[in-house]
Amino acid sequence: MKTRIKICGLTREEDVDAAVAAGADAIGFVFYPPSPRYVTPQRAAELVKRIPPFVDVVGLFVNETPKLVQAACDALPINVLQFHGDEDAAYCRRFARPYLRAARVRPGLDLVEFASSFPEARGLLLDAFVEGYGGGGHVFDWTLIPPDLPGYLVLSGGLTAENVGDAVRRVRPVAVDVSSGVEMSKGIKDHSKIAAFVAAVRKADESI
Repeated sequence: MKTRIKICGLTREEDVDAAVAAGADAIGFVFYPPSPRYVTPQRAAELVKRIPPFVDVVGLFVNETPKLVQAACDALPINVLQFHGDEDAAYCRRFARPYLRAARVRPGLDLVEFASSFPEARGLLLDAFVEGYGGGGHVFDWTLIPPDLPGYLVLSGGLTAENVGDAVRRVRPVAVDVSSGVEMSKGIKDHSKIAAFVAAVRKADESI
């Protein structure tokens, strides 16, 4: 099965173009003001114009007010919502959009119980546990992922062109999500790294 690829945290037109040209399946925009990759819904609406049909638009939120999430949904064609904070299932489903629920993986976290708490989620996104929100470019211990984890798994956290092939072969996620691993600086993507990342995923797919 083809592993889907999401490039997240885009802020510039040329980076959106590079991700689309490389074959990304989804483009992610960060609507979390403390993040260096933050864009306003208005800015994202400009960038979305460069995304062709059948490439998903994903909006990332962290403990945002429902009013602002809805405003972003109204301002641009978000296909999937991605929640990284302390949002519960009632909050996540109130927007009537497909959503991903992020889990910050660490020893002691019952991922099966966590996933079961969000039965309507389109998938569970696993990221590294660090201070604050987001994986911070760190890889977590993939052996902490239980084999009986329900639903679709999206793998994130410290992925790069150098390690994503091993991740795809070992974890077999339905999708991988990368941000810092394809950057030259926070919020500024390196187009050669994007192309190398996508190529590494496709090579891993062929070997499975």
